[in-house]
Amino acid sequence: MKLPSRDAMARHADGPGDEPGDKPRADEPPASQRVRLPRKVVERPIRQVVKRLAVALLVLVATALIVYVDRDGYHDNSDGPVDLLDAFYYATVTLSTTGYGDITPVSDGARLTNILVITPLRVLFLIILVGTTLEVLTERTRDEWRLNRWRSALRDHTVVVGFGTKGRSAIQTVCAAGLAKEQVVVVDPSAGAIEAANTEGYAGVTGDATRSEVLKRAEVHKARQIIVAPQRDDTAVLVTLTARQLNRGAKIVASVREEENAPLLRQSGADAVITSASAAGRLLGLSVLSPAAGKVMEDLIQQGSGLDLVERPVVRAEVGRGPREVDDLVLCVLRGHRVLGYDDPSLGSLQLTDRLITIVRASPGARGVADRAER
Repeated sequence: MKLPSRDAMARHADGPGDEPGDKPRADEPPASQRVRLPRKVVERPIRQVVKRLAVALLVLVATALIVYVDRDGYHDNSDGPVDLLDAFYYATVTLSTTGYGDITPVSDGARLTNILVITPLRVLFLIILVGTTLEVLTERTRDEWRLNRWRSALRDHTVVVGFGTKGRSAIQTVCAAGLAKEQVVVVDPSAGAIEAANTEGYAGVTGDATRSEVLKRAEVHKARQIIVAPQRDDTAVLVTLTARQLNRGAKIVASVREEENAPLLRQSGADAVITSASAAGRLLGLSVLSPAAGKVMEDLIQQGSGLDLVERPVVRAEVGRGPREVDDLVLCVLRGHRVLGYDDPSLGSLQLTDRLITIVRASPGARGVADRAER
């Protein structure tokens, strides 16, 4: 796959408005409509309508009974006394604000009841009837309030670009390791993918992640880690370059299909690059040579089941020991910017500033030990 030149990527990553004649696309909706937060499951519309009708009927019956109990304080201009039918008739025309005036309160008690009881019931009745309209009018304000609260509370989150097979699996892995769903923001150009992400409990931004404007709506400048998993390698390079310009300190992990594009991704700012085609091929080859070894490798890359790869700091009780003297099975030691194998002669004893890559049995208890070590 032929990728664009670095100058072209730099111009593209600057976002809309940085180049002459570069304007936002006219078909893009306002920003508030492209950030979608997960919603709680609401009742079906027919059930909501039935409930509102039931409450409205209850208010009508209550008003009629109040009038009937105090019927001596009312006068019917047609036949004088007020019966039960007249009470329901008066309640209907009063609550609907029709008010023909043929039945009127004449006593002080009836008039006081109209002021203190029936008038609030009339207001409640009208609110119930126009509740759907009020809900539509207030929906945008409520969404804006939720969005502003979400933006102010979002810190050190994970941005996932692409909600396909790779992106979804990456999210499941980090969430299995303890990341809360509220700390994940999905960016994808497909509205259907964002809807699926919302259904699973993740916030989503609909748009082209190669544009800085879209990544800013995902608060990428405040993110701790960014997972780049689009369908195309050239898109991955552009997204990585744009994300690195917006956030210099975030950890960026990107996926590409072709091995030859991995160096360009690293030059664009990716901390780690996973070649999906090569990785799948190596796993296939390993499974051919040794099905058991392939099964173990597949188990290791599935977080939360069987065996897990865990990175954790060295605890004080392990300082001064060798990697083989630790309770966990140590594969590598991270010392500064170097990754040292457990049998590296230059490793020596463990230091408090080291970090360990270990294999542990996947269980809540094992994860809790790692979490306590982090703290």
